[in-house]
Amino acid sequence: MRRVLFDVAALISRVVLGVIFVVHGWQKWQGGLGAAAGQFREMGIPMPGLSAGFAAIVELIGGVLLILGLLVRPVALLLLIDMIGAIVFVHAGHGVLSQNGGWELPGALGALSLMLAALGGGRIGLDGIVHSMFRRRKERRIAEDDLAAHRPARRAEPTTVVTEGPVTQPGPESGPTRPEGGPTTPVRPEGEVEHPNVPRQPNAPRPGHLNDEDMRDIDALVSDEPPHPKPPNR
Repeated sequence: MRRVLFDVAALISRVVLGVIFVVHGWQKWQGGLGAAAGQFREMGIPMPGLSAGFAAIVELIGGVLLILGLLVRPVALLLLIDMIGAIVFVHAGHGVLSQNGGWELPGALGALSLMLAALGGGRIGLDGIVHSMFRRRKERRIAEDDLAAHRPARRAEPTTVVTEGPVTQPGPESGPTRPEGGPTTPVRPEGEVEHPNVPRQPNAPRPGHLNDEDMRDIDALVSDEPPHPKPPNR
């Protein structure tokens, strides 16, 4: 409720102050900057041409911006400087009342400009609309980052490897394991070559050599003795 009251009060103050400055600025601009510079010179304001141009532009354009509620703080600061110059160089030696040329009017306008420069122009204006848009974007971005930070990470699905035939794996001990329905398959170290188990054959005579039986037959022929019979199963 207090925020709403401040926004309404700031809107009324901006519009009233802006209208007053627009009227004074337009008066200087319509009469010509040369004439305004001449008046400033007669009142003893330093650099009358530059001061007249500054006052006319700031009061006219600044008043419009105050009514729209755009760039309220910097515009109010420039208008405060304008009123301080008017009080110091023109109205300070004439008392307070404006009918005697005192600083009543520029003092009130300067105090109101100071309040707007310090507190802003409220939410009912272009500044309030732009600020609200940026604030909503920032809050949405913060909410999205917070949601992304608390979102659980997606777990990777296990990969299934299909192999042909039974697969044997070594058990907790050094001995091999046997798959279901199959024989025991030893696990060989990597790089060892399996040699086939071939049964040992009896020694066969090599070509060009005589065995023991042939030597006995030759001895029998030489000695005219009958050859010895071969033993069975030999």
